[in-house]
Amino acid sequence: MPTAPMAGLRVVDFTTVIAGPYCTRLLADCGAEVIKIESDAGDQIRLVPPMSDGASSYFAHLNCGKKSVVLDLRSADGHRAALELAASADVVVENFRPGVMARLGLDYARLAADHADLIYCAISGFGQTGPRAMEPAYAPIIHAAGGLDLAQMDYQDELSRPEKCGVFTADVLAAIYAFGAIQTALLGRERHGVGQFIDVAMMDSIINLLVYETHMAQFPDTPPRVLFMPIHTTDGFVIIAPIGQRNFEVMADAMGHPEWKEDPRFSTAPERRTHWPEVIAAMESWTSSRTAHDCEAAMIAAGVPCSRYRSLGEAMTDPQSQARGVMAMVPDAAGGFLVPNPPFQFADGTVGVTPAAPKLGEHNEEVLACIEG
Repeated sequence: MPTAPMAGLRVVDFTTVIAGPYCTRLLADCGAEVIKIESDAGDQIRLVPPMSDGASSYFAHLNCGKKSVVLDLRSADGHRAALELAASADVVVENFRPGVMARLGLDYARLAADHADLIYCAISGFGQTGPRAMEPAYAPIIHAAGGLDLAQMDYQDELSRPEKCGVFTADVLAAIYAFGAIQTALLGRERHGVGQFIDVAMMDSIINLLVYETHMAQFPDTPPRVLFMPIHTTDGFVIIAPIGQRNFEVMADAMGHPEWKEDPRFSTAPERRTHWPEVIAAMESWTSSRTAHDCEAAMIAAGVPCSRYRSLGEAMTDPQSQARGVMAMVPDAAGGFLVPNPPFQFADGTVGVTPAAPKLGEHNEEVLACIEG
């Protein structure tokens, strides 16, 4: 059987809630042994619904494939066990506010003193340094502080205040950056024999997300960018993106309006940019008398990028998602639930969700017996 790419690596996971656990779950998906350190109360996400068979499926989504060990890090025995586990680890990940791990005697300086090749990743709201480092932060705070919410509002004609926060973009984005940084540090260790301290900030992650907006902020006289938007159909909306010249010309033919190709407002990309509201109106004159499904089918048949708006439930069960195995079943006595596999696939099939989430303290005996032995 092929070996998972991170098999044999040990990760000690001092994370909670979303950003840290998401990062370490990806490491587990790649074959690493991830030991999740929890208090007697457990990660607070364990209590967050939806619940399946008496346990949080939300927690399982973020912690599949890990081992749970309960330690009181403030007790002598718990602290000693944590030190011994860290000494046996390739990677340590934590997402407490800066200073917490130092007070616990588990910061990078303490651990690396006897473990020079340790990879240690700290994920926080504003980073480990700077005047805001000690401020409390969750994803909605970072979305507001990092410019994401106002950037999104500027793109919405009908909004007079920022939108509510329902999708915790900063958490997932920081987790992904941390995941990549850890792998980079592991490669550096392999090549150069040295460990690394990694400082991942949710704030920095959000600023990195806003690629075009970064330059609009510096060059405010930049003409407004072309915005792709929902276009009315008889039963909903579609989005159509005729970005290139050929895409636009093929779309015009498919919509039965070849004259658009000669219209001076539409004939070139710069002219379409200037007259973009009229381009949208022209497309909507065609879509508004058709169903979203028919619009999507006609555009795709012509090779024009287009999609109707789907719910997440529809996307999860879409034939494309099913064909690619996007979702994995985590079985339980209540019938189980689906969680996404990582959004990258290895040809040998060694990367993917381990379809089980640990019960609180489930692996204490197994893991602690090893270090005591």
